[in-house]
Amino acid sequence: MSSNPRVLIADVMSARAAEILREEPGIDVDVRSELPGNPAVDQIIQDYDAILIRSATKLAAPIFETAKRLKLIGRAGIGVDNVDLQAATANDVMVMNTPLGNATSTAEHAIAMMMTISRHIAAATASMREGRWDKKLYKGREVTGKTLGVIGAGNIGAIVIDRAQGLRMNVITFDPYLKEERAKELGVECVSLKEMLTRSDFVTIHVPLVEGTRHLLNATTFRHMKPSAYLIHCARGGIVDEAALVEALDLGLLSGAALDVFETEPLGKDHPLAAHPRMVLTPHIAASTHEAQVNVAVQIAEQTVAFFTRGERINAVN
Repeated sequence: MSSNPRVLIADVMSARAAEILREEPGIDVDVRSELPGNPAVDQIIQDYDAILIRSATKLAAPIFETAKRLKLIGRAGIGVDNVDLQAATANDVMVMNTPLGNATSTAEHAIAMMMTISRHIAAATASMREGRWDKKLYKGREVTGKTLGVIGAGNIGAIVIDRAQGLRMNVITFDPYLKEERAKELGVECVSLKEMLTRSDFVTIHVPLVEGTRHLLNATTFRHMKPSAYLIHCARGGIVDEAALVEALDLGLLSGAALDVFETEPLGKDHPLAAHPRMVLTPHIAASTHEAQVNVAVQIAEQTVAFFTRGERINAVN
């Protein structure tokens, strides 16, 4: 049996990842993206030194009891909430992500969602497909001159800020970790969450799901928003309290919301959000562009090669 490090690609990703790994003579790779969920991964992970995943595979604490050979988890994407980082660290397993690979894709999707909901594009399309011509029903709002509140001015948030400024929007941000120098570079005013919600015509979320951001938008914070405002959410399910959002929409605390991520995925057809008339919904596709999927696959493969051949820790999150 080869003594080379063995890498398992367990989720669907661009074929370039496997190609890059196979070009390295000191690494063996298996592509098993057809694995039917975590039970199958659990059964074979003990044979691998590294596993490359996207969001479908969940690596919880019990899996590390089996994966004694595992040294590296590579996440082709940004969010690592599907990995138990504490358990990985306790078992000396490195976790890496690719924070830049799909940043542009996600930022563009947030802008697209903002335009879609402000101009009622989804509802108008559905109406026309039913044979109606509801021209007077769908009077929209321009984004020029409006205030966009960006929660999180990191890799994705910074791109959203740049694109929104290009649309002649006034952009403010809530980001407790944003340094004054960086805020000046971005040309953005940094304010408290309450002030941002109070002033914004549109609010877009670009922070990770951690303990401090879970249900950051909730029954209390929704009451700070303008009744005419819209919420855009392309970050991680769990940051928005969905029950509170439905209630806020029903009470008229905000005009509408556009969500790409949800607390439980896939979203059930009976979920209150699914049928709400003031919602625009997409099935977690913000990072799903051809360019982004190639980018994250290439980056995580290159980082894996660097880890096993040169001991480099690129984009380590633990």
